Amino acid sequence: MLFRKLGRRAAALALGGALMLPAMNAFAATTYTATDNDTFWTLSKKFNVPLQTLMNANPKVDPQNIYQGLKLTIPAGSGNTVKAASTTNSKAAASITAKSVTTASGSVLGYTKVIDMKASAYSASIEENAWGAVDYFGNPLKLGTIAVDPKVIPLGTKVYITGYNFAGLPTGGMVATATDAGSAIVGNRIDIFVPDTRSNVSKFGFQYVKLYVLK
Repeated sequence: MLFRKLGRRAAALALGGALMLPAMNAFAATTYTATDNDTFWTLSKKFNVPLQTLMNANPKVDPQNIYQGLKLTIPAGSGNTVKAASTTNSKAAASITAKSVTTASGSVLGYTKVIDMKASAYSASIEENAWGAVDYFGNPLKLGTIAVDPKVIPLGTKVYITGYNFAGLPTGGMVATATDAGSAIVGNRIDIFVPDTRSNVSKFGFQYVKLYVLK
């Protein structure tokens, strides 16, 4: 495994807010074209449909991988009209979207920007940490520690990361703090610390993730 290897991912968790078209029949399901800013939770609020009902109507859709262009079935709400979001005004919609992201646990976090990153993972092994199992500031490595390029993400910055797929990390997304750095970390790249053996952590490989810079 490379020492402090990282990068970018085009994947998906996020928040909603799109311009609306005229209302459709309240008692008929409709097809909706998702954007990168949609999640089942935000869509349930937007269309006034219970979250579980919405997920049941889309059983083959991974809740953590809703991406632009994905076709979703929107069942009728509880007596309210269902409105289809415009797919031709995505740029205008993005400009009015509130900058907050809903975590896998349901918490809403404010953020200032989103950056696509190429990510890798590292362990506490001596082969990967010449100065010992500590971060740039000398603190012990722990879950939630990430290494960054300080020119892109200042050290000390708190972030929320989504889009990875690895058993050693929290499912759906994780809050982390940029407290480490490395010579191989340049540009839109991050290295995520995983508290496991070097051999298991090396299975992470390279993955593309979204990094939300939190307020």
